[in-house]
Amino acid sequence: MQGQQHDFVKIAKALSDDNRLRILTSLREGEKCACELLTDLRISQPTLSHHMKILCDAGLVTCRRDRRWAYYSTDAREIDAVAEEFQARFRPVAQAACARCDGRV
Repeated sequence: MQGQQHDFVKIAKALSDDNRLRILTSLREGEKCACELLTDLRISQPTLSHHMKILCDAGLVTCRRDRRWAYYSTDAREIDAVAEEFQARFRPVAQAACARCDGRV
């Protein structure tokens, strides 16, 4: 569980930045070259590299290199697994009434 907790924290941190969310949204359309992402997002190349490293390290994005160009994409199965993990962790569960206050809040 400790390893899974660490991975979940890494994913949550990766999703906590507006630029990274914009990158993931852009990649919904399919694989994109880094130059396309730079144009779409209007950020600098070092900023894109920083964000892509975080997304790749979290397992949300994969990188394919072709000579000097980098192509990024998401894996639908991994995105589905992340969504399931969020639901499993945060979906409300049925609770029994509080014994100390007879169910009154």
